[in-house]
Amino acid sequence: MRKVLKIKQCMQTFEGDGIPVTRAFPVSDLRDNDPFLLFDHFGPINYQPGGATGVPAHPHCGFEAITYLLGGEIEHRDSWGGNATIKTGDIQWMTTGSGLIHSELVTEKFKKSGGIMQGLQIWVNLPSKYKNVKPWYQHIKKDDIPIIKESNNVSIKVLVGEIKDVKSSVQTYSPVSILDVNFFESNQISLDISKNQIAMVYVINGELQFIESNTIASKGQMVYFDQSSTEIKLTSISSSGSYLLLAGEPLKESIIRHGPFVTKTDEEMQKAILDYQNGKMGILK
Repeated sequence: MRKVLKIKQCMQTFEGDGIPVTRAFPVSDLRDNDPFLLFDHFGPINYQPGGATGVPAHPHCGFEAITYLLGGEIEHRDSWGGNATIKTGDIQWMTTGSGLIHSELVTEKFKKSGGIMQGLQIWVNLPSKYKNVKPWYQHIKKDDIPIIKESNNVSIKVLVGEIKDVKSSVQTYSPVSILDVNFFESNQISLDISKNQIAMVYVINGELQFIESNTIASKGQMVYFDQSSTEIKLTSISSSGSYLLLAGEPLKESIIRHGPFVTKTDEEMQKAILDYQNGKMGILK
């Protein structure tokens, strides 16, 4: 069974129009967790009618961005023709590749009514050989996400990747799995993750107990595991809990980051900035 390396309290910050963000990384002492570049839990925030805006047009390149919406409604638009309304429970997977411009504004319906906005945003690095692929977009609706019923009291939403012979429809450029494990009473399950992949679990709600290390992980904390085994055991000690497991094979490549751009070298970064300035990442009309 994999051992817990550390349980870390995530940083509290704000983004966009004042939405609270719980950030696992990048932070001062952890810039990334290869192949994952960013992990943000935004919200929950309760908007009054007319108060929500969202994120206006901005560029990206060199990675893949995932949004898992836990509450609210967002309209995605990008300069390569991607357009979708992301509703509660949906996933968007955006391959930024050679570069695009996109916006994530709240829908007119949500802006008019107000309500609770909440979700998870994750960035996954693209292998260097795929850094310049044509940008593309995948939208998976809530009802199309495969769910494994372990029992009446435990279910697993396979957001990305494969577990227990159940596979998500999301296509990725490197081995990545993202699972939303939900407990409806105190219980435990074991999951098999390749030893080639790093693994971590974020506590959205609830409490996880790790008897071997005599530790408990609570809401807003990230649990980091070693790679000593394929088995990860999760024991939820709360009456209900939602835990996001992330696993991925490290790329072990150099990373240059500049705001929304991710490249492998300084020269590639200079080109990305020029491409954006010269309109090569497209125009969002």
